Amino acid sequence: MKLVRTKGRGAAQTQAMIAALERRGSASLDSVTAEVRRIVADVRKHGDRALFRYASRLDGLSGSQALHVAKEEMAAAWEALDSELRDALSTAAAQIRSFAERQLPQSWSVSPVPGLITGQLVRPVGSVACYVPSGRHPLPSTLLMTAIPAQVAGVGRIVAVSPRPATATLAAAHLLGIEQFYRLGGAHAVAALAYGTATIPRVEKIVGPGNLYVTAAKRLIAFDCSIDMLAGPTEIVVVSEYGPAAAIAADLVAQAEHDPEALAIFVTTRADLARKVVAEATEVSRHNAVARESLARNGLAIVASSIAEAHEIANRLAPEHLTVDARADVDWVENAGSVFVGRWSAQPLGDYISGPNHTLPTGGMARVRGGLSVSDFAKIITVQQYAQPGLCALGPKAALLAEAEGLTAHAEAIRNRLNVRRSRG
Repeated sequence: MKLVRTKGRGAAQTQAMIAALERRGSASLDSVTAEVRRIVADVRKHGDRALFRYASRLDGLSGSQALHVAKEEMAAAWEALDSELRDALSTAAAQIRSFAERQLPQSWSVSPVPGLITGQLVRPVGSVACYVPSGRHPLPSTLLMTAIPAQVAGVGRIVAVSPRPATATLAAAHLLGIEQFYRLGGAHAVAALAYGTATIPRVEKIVGPGNLYVTAAKRLIAFDCSIDMLAGPTEIVVVSEYGPAAAIAADLVAQAEHDPEALAIFVTTRADLARKVVAEATEVSRHNAVARESLARNGLAIVASSIAEAHEIANRLAPEHLTVDARADVDWVENAGSVFVGRWSAQPLGDYISGPNHTLPTGGMARVRGGLSVSDFAKIITVQQYAQPGLCALGPKAALLAEAEGLTAHAEAIRNRLNVRRSRG
């Protein structure tokens, strides 16, 4: 983990590093795009025949029967867990569900002028697939985070896919009442879900994180099947003037252990605190090979010249996870996936049990969107209804706007109603 400064010797190099981090994104996907394009095209064209071939080669499965996980197997997985883990999953599910229910957008209507009613309807997406990684770290928490908001939104068909799903993941599916679960992963799973095969009917949206191949496949099919976001390696930024160094380092290492490509950055004006955090992170990660590699590649402690500059750097980085010292700091945050406030708010609490979603924007996408929410599974349908008074009040103005755009048929469609009204009047 490197310690760098924004002023003095090496300042220009530090500014260049920050600028490069601002431009991080999905460039790494390009390295696998050609292979992923072949896989997606193969499954789209040949359906189950291609899907089973990839499932056998990449997921270690044979035969179509092995793809589908029976409800009895999910129930047995639930029973196999010890009671404390079952309670933890149930508590996390309740927290996530309660938060999602508060997020749910509402239908409403209003009359802005006499004779006009406008409003919106909220309707769920028809079908959703939840991709649950099971590679280096199986993530049953991701099933909770993706399926529960879909359930709250009222999605009728929820499919879960996970290559080699862990017992806890199957148990979580049982807890949520998931009926369609497939042992499937990678780009071939994304293709099957997006375009459908005889075994797997297509879905309208695919959500959840995955490796480079999964993310590249989501990018390729995004105009044929809706997706949530392109989730890259996890990211953490901590901005603090107070510490404690041990807690900051613990959070940096916690996120760094996800992936060798994870981004872990500490920003402060205090050089002494920065040095302590670097030392603590080095010590804590000593026996964690993935975290150690991640911190060596992408770990930074940035000593800013002022608190204002520290805040500016954090917003420029637009991180997935951001920790700040106090509630007042939330006021300066413009770009972040999820904010953690104060020394007691360990970032892993948000990964599991706080309630807000842990599927968050990476690669700087927090500049333009937040994390996965119930709104990602709902459609807002606008409604408008005119009566004669509203038509008379607004129709002539709308017709003038149509003529200004050269759309005479638009204007005529409005005036047709106005003329009918006058002839009857």
